[in-house]
Amino acid sequence: MSATVAVVDHPLVAHKLSLIRDKTTPSVQFRQLLREISLLLGYEVLRDLQTELRDIETPLGPMRAPFLKGKKLVFVPVLRAGLGFVDGLLELVPSARVGHVGLYREPDTLTAIEYYFKMPDDLSERLVIVCDPMLATGNSAIAAVARLKETGAREIKLLCLLAAPEGIKAFHEAHPDVVIVTAAIDSHLNEHGYIVPGLGDAGDRLFGTK
Repeated sequence: MSATVAVVDHPLVAHKLSLIRDKTTPSVQFRQLLREISLLLGYEVLRDLQTELRDIETPLGPMRAPFLKGKKLVFVPVLRAGLGFVDGLLELVPSARVGHVGLYREPDTLTAIEYYFKMPDDLSERLVIVCDPMLATGNSAIAAVARLKETGAREIKLLCLLAAPEGIKAFHEAHPDVVIVTAAIDSHLNEHGYIVPGLGDAGDRLFGTK
């Protein structure tokens, strides 16, 4: 683990990730597990949110209590598999905004092609959490973060379920300022650009499309 890659090695994360990896886990359970694991990963990715003190009254008297500071943060799932993170993260921060970036991987070149982009205003004043479950080649995450930077985002983190060493290397060559938070770093990519041992296609398993 480096200063720019945080692996969340909590036993509950490891257990739920093992269930997610199992090829016999059905889509309904896959979705539930991904929601649960996103809550646990969310604690790590949001651990340095800024707070400010405000005056409140408890039943026993006044105090200065910490509240989240600044504009509401933004969760940005990379469609479509990134949607699996959103419900769990919104349970942690119900007031957060949600943007969407649609990317698909061109089968031959593995290049990320954008087909949709919709964000809240004032990205420059918000923490942006990009949600992309599989950091494989890194092309989708690289393209999503580049687009967000073009739109004004200045503080960005990448949240993923699994990462491959090749994806981490490529992503940090493109965006050395963006921290990656992941549940595990796997062995390598195969010839088709999938993470090994991985869990297969996260989008297909999440939505039961294959």
